[in-house]
Amino acid sequence: MKSPLFLLCFLVFLSPLGAQLIKKPAPELKVDQWVSLPKGQKDGPNLQKDWKGKVIYLYFFQSWCPGCHSSGFPTLQALKKEFADDPGVEFAAVQTVFEGFSTNTVAAAKRIVARYKLQDIPVGQSGTPEKRSAVMRDFKTRGTPWTVVIDQKGKVVFEGFHLKPEPAKKLLMSLLTTQE
Repeated sequence: MKSPLFLLCFLVFLSPLGAQLIKKPAPELKVDQWVSLPKGQKDGPNLQKDWKGKVIYLYFFQSWCPGCHSSGFPTLQALKKEFADDPGVEFAAVQTVFEGFSTNTVAAAKRIVARYKLQDIPVGQSGTPEKRSAVMRDFKTRGTPWTVVIDQKGKVVFEGFHLKPEPAKKLLMSLLTTQE
């Protein structure tokens, strides 16, 4: 028999807690520390000012998350390659730490930047044992890997786990060709 805690966690996972931001304005990225920024950039992006009118792909991860490595980072890399020359798409990644604080460190995030060649996008760190991740709270993530896609009007159009490369590409393409 499964423990009550397991059943509670399972029911929470299946509950409609996700999709809380769909069609709503995206919150701002309140990152504790940017561990990598594109050359010449001093501050992390302000979604409403710096990236206004663009499609935004946000990827939230933890360095020790198996799904982040098997699904999330490969999707991010494929999309970065596909949209490398498109000024209408922006990418950012944030390590949203809610457990494993001694492993999911700033140093680990920097190693992720090198491993997945993310030097050309903002990569941040959010969350400490003393201070819950503001990014997780504001974006209402339910863990990692978590992806949020924001349209040109600044509204969330996708949020969830394990967005695969082909559906992600189609979503971004549809947003780029649909400018209401």
